Amino acid sequence: MTFDLVVWALDDQSTSADVHAAHELCRQGQHVDGDTDRRITSFYATLTADYPDQGPAATGDGSPWAKVPLHVAIDHVEMNLQLTCADEVLLTIEGLAQEHGLLLLDPQDGSVYPSSASAPAR
Repeated sequence: MTFDLVVWALDDQSTSADVHAAHELCRQGQHVDGDTDRRITSFYATLTADYPDQGPAATGDGSPWAKVPLHVAIDHVEMNLQLTCADEVLLTIEGLAQEHGLLLLDPQDGSVYPSSASAPAR
């Protein structure tokens, strides 16, 4: 079994509805054109430094990834994780999302987590 998490680089005024709309467009194969958001680039580089998504470490024992490489677009990173991945991985993803000002979507239950603990609920 696996589950997904997606981080989104949307503007500061984005709501849960905006995140869900962007995710639905992605699922339909519609992606925004342009340069990759620097927050996405930085998040991805930091995350994959600890948890590679390419090469032997990406598929070896202890890898959190169920599908590699990760889906990286200009405004989001979609991660398909092993159900058995360590809680440390989830805490790392959540912490990096906050650090980089990203919104974190859990598509399984539709939850959207704000980019900082002090931000209002979305």
